[in-house]
This record gives sequence, C-alpha cells and structure tokens, in this order.
Amino acid sequence: MHRGLVLKKQANLFTIKLENGQIFDCVARKTLKKDGVFVGDYVVLDDALAVSKIEKRKNILIRPPVANIDKMFIVVAPIPKPDLYTIDKLVLFCVLNSIKPVICVNKSDLDLKCCEDIKKIYKDILPVLIFSSLDETVLKLKNEIKGICVLAGQSAVGKSSIINALKKESVCEVGDFSKKIERGKQTTRTVQLFDFGDNNYLADTAGFSKLDESLLDLKDNEIKNYYPEFLKYASECKYKSCAHTSGKDCKVFEAVQSGKISRERYENYLKLYNIIKSIKKY
Repeated sequence: MHRGLVLKKQANLFTIKLENGQIFDCVARKTLKKDGVFVGDYVVLDDALAVSKIEKRKNILIRPPVANIDKMFIVVAPIPKPDLYTIDKLVLFCVLNSIKPVICVNKSDLDLKCCEDIKKIYKDILPVLIFSSLDETVLKLKNEIKGICVLAGQSAVGKSSIINALKKESVCEVGDFSKKIERGKQTTRTVQLFDFGDNNYLADTAGFSKLDESLLDLKDNEIKNYYPEFLKYASECKYKSCAHTSGKDCKVFEAVQSGKISRERYENYLKLYNIIKSIKKY
C-alpha cells in the first residue's frame, strides 16, 4: 500500500506524487468513480498502483475540482475591471471552508493607483499583496505559498502568467483580454498542482466569472458575522438582531455613511444578503 497526493487529473488518468517523492501516472478503481478523485486529494494506492481509497478531505472546491486547500490567492487587476462582489463571495467561501484568503492585486505596472485603491478596501481585513507578474515584485507571492494553495479570480487577471513567472518557465497557457467584451479568454482547462518544494503547491484554476451563492452554506442573518469590520459597530446597534440593512438605529450603517466602513463592501453585503435570503425561501 502506498500513500500519495494527486497533482493532476486528465480524463481518467491521475498524476500522483508518493511520500517518497516518486511521481507517476495511474488510474482509479471503478468503485471511486461515484465520489470522484480530485486534484489535492490524499489517496491510497493498492499493490497494483491504482487509486483504491480517498482519505478524508478537510474541504473541497467543486468548480474547479480541488481538495484540501490551505490558502486561496484571490487575484484581481486593474484590467479587466475588478469585480469586488466576486472577491467578497470568494472571501466568504474561504472563511466558511477553513481556507486562508489573500488578496493579490496583479498588473501594478498598468495602474498603480487602482491597485492601491483596492488595497485600501481590504487592508484592514485581509493580507493584500500588490505586484506585477512582469517583474520581481511577483516574488512576494512565492513566500506565501504554504501547503496546497490555489489562484482564483476572473479570467485575464494574470493567474497563469503568475505561475509562469514564479516557475521561470512557460508551464501555463496565457490568454488575451478582449476590450470589446471586457472579458478574458479562458485558457485553463485542467487543474494541476505545481510543486514549489517542502510540500508546498500552487494551482491555477479556471477563471471565476461567478461563484454560485447557493454554495455558501449559511443563512441570511448569519452573513453579517463574517464581515469583521461590522463587529466593532454592531454591538452598538439598538437591536441585537439588527441585520444592518437599513439606517434606522443601525451603527454599522452610520459607520458606512461616515466612511469608517467601505461603501463597496457594504453594498456587496446587501446584495449577498438579499440573494441568500431569496434562495433560502425555496
């Protein structure tokens, strides 16, 4: 019996790294087809060197299929236009699944002011890195790769370019940004863990155009507890059950109006609150 980590999945073939460092391709037993074997899975191989068992996962990302994630680098850039709502959903997903989120603002060479504006929104809540995959500033990210890590974000924010820069070779296909539709072309079709030594790995993932709110397993009145900037003011609201969705007797709303809480984050909270509330009705 052997224990290993799934580095890559392509069709029914899996690339496995054993505990002794040996890497080879193998298949999985038919009994595992129902649950599926994911990149990031720790698996047991039988004497025929076929995957016979999947060890218990600490978390799982269905789309793209990655398991046992320790850290998520949420990549954003001046171009394409930053989707802060998707960022906030990803941050919430991370917190709910014991994944450490880190905001990575790429393409600082294009618009440093835009990068700094994004950092200003999140710097008191999460770690924020500003860099460009075109120069040595990208090495800031390399020091943060601990355990199984994934890059997530919109298409064309430079996730594949980041991996190429860190690996110092072209290991990922890089897509183009369309100015006409203001979207990137999706180039990442498979998920693969790239080895950075000492059991540290980084995966490029398919671009998130959206993250389905139904994947966030929580009630509408629980969302407020995952916005740390709210907590300081929430205790001063007139009603303990205050959802912070209106200005009446709400100290969180007052903090937004006075600029103490990011208006962008608050508006995203309201949007998410209403969507989750409508989902839970059905």
